[in-house]
Amino acid sequence: MAKEDYYELLGVPRNASDSDIKKSFRRLAMKYHPDRNKDNPEAEEKFKKIKEAYEILSDGKKRSAYDQFGHAGVDPSMGGGGGFGGFGGESFSDIFSDVFGDIFGGGGGRRQGRAQRGGDLRYNLDLSLEEAVSGTEVKIRVPTYVTCGECSGSGAKKGSGPVTCTTCHGQGAIRMQQGFFAVQQTCPACRGSGQQIKDPCRACGGQGRVQETKTLSVKIPPGVDVGDRIRLAGEGEAGEAGGPAGDLYVQINVKEHPIFTRDGANLYCEVPISFPTACLGGELAVPTLDGKVMLKIPSETQTGKLFRLRGKGVKPVRGGEIGDLLCRVRVETPVHLTKEQEEIIRKLDESLSGGGSTHSPQAHGWLDGVKQFFDKLGL
Repeated sequence: MAKEDYYELLGVPRNASDSDIKKSFRRLAMKYHPDRNKDNPEAEEKFKKIKEAYEILSDGKKRSAYDQFGHAGVDPSMGGGGGFGGFGGESFSDIFSDVFGDIFGGGGGRRQGRAQRGGDLRYNLDLSLEEAVSGTEVKIRVPTYVTCGECSGSGAKKGSGPVTCTTCHGQGAIRMQQGFFAVQQTCPACRGSGQQIKDPCRACGGQGRVQETKTLSVKIPPGVDVGDRIRLAGEGEAGEAGGPAGDLYVQINVKEHPIFTRDGANLYCEVPISFPTACLGGELAVPTLDGKVMLKIPSETQTGKLFRLRGKGVKPVRGGEIGDLLCRVRVETPVHLTKEQEEIIRKLDESLSGGGSTHSPQAHGWLDGVKQFFDKLGL
C-alpha cells in the first residue's frame, strides 16, 4: 500500500515554510494524539502518520531528500538514508514539550548564571515651594540592600563555590504534568540558575547582599513640581549574587505654601485690601519669591480683580519661559466697628443711595434682573 504524501498529511503546500509546517503539526497533534482519543484507534494511526511527516519535513536534509526522491529518499526499507523511529510510546506531554515548548518560554534550557538585577527603590521627598523653585541639594537616608563585603556578592563562603542543583540537575527548570499538558516552571530550589550554594556566606546567608541604610546627596534642579521624579542610577537595591544594582527614584512632593499656590509656571496669591483702598486706590507691598514689589491698586477696584506681575513666577524644570505671579484682590469688610464708625458708614450709605445706580451699578443691575424674574412668575 502506497504511503500518503507527507505534505498532504500535514495539509500544507510543497513550498510551505518551516513555521507553517510546525503550526499545522501543532494543530493536528492536538487533535489526533492518542492520549486525547483513547477509544479511537484510527486517531492513533493518524497521529503516527502526521508525526512521521513532521519529523521528515521539519528536518532540512530529510525534506530535501524527500522532495527529490519521495519516500524512497527517507525510508531505509526502500534504500534511502533517512529513517523514522515510529511512535515509540512517547506521551502527549513529551510531544507537547518538544514542539509546543515555545508557548511556555522555550525548551527548558537553564538560565545563564544566577546573578539578578536588584530592585528599584522609591523615596518620597517633601520640599518647600522655595526649594522646588530655586533648586537645592538635600541628604537622604535610604534603607536598602548593598553588596555583601564578606563574599563580594557571590553568596558563597570564601574558598567555596556553587554546585549543581540537586532538584533540577542543573537545568534551571522542572516539568510538571497537568493532564495532557507538561508545563515547565522555574526550579524553586535554585530559582532557575541551575546551581546551589551549599556553604553560604555567614554575613549574608547566601544572598550576596546585606541590609544597610545609606546616606545619599541628591541635587534638586530648579523648577521641579509635584509628581516629578529624579532617577539615581545604580542607587537601588544591590543585585543578588553580584548582579547589577537597581535604581533609586526620588519622588517630589511640594508642601503647601502659606501665601502662594502654584499652577505650572505661574504662581497665585490672594491679596486682601481695605474698603477705602478699593474705593480710592492706593499702593501696597506684595511678596514674591524674589522679594517684595509694589502693586498699584486703581480706584473702584472690585473683589476678584486679577493683577499680573510678569516674570515673578517659576522657570519650569524642563525649560520654557518664566511664569507670572497673579494676585487676586479681596476687599475686606471692616469688623469690630465703634459706634462712631457705624454712624459714619450709615451716613455714607445714605449718601451713596442717593445716587441711584451711579455708585453701585452691579447691585442695581442684579436687583433689576431679580425683579424681572419675579414678574414672570407673577410674584
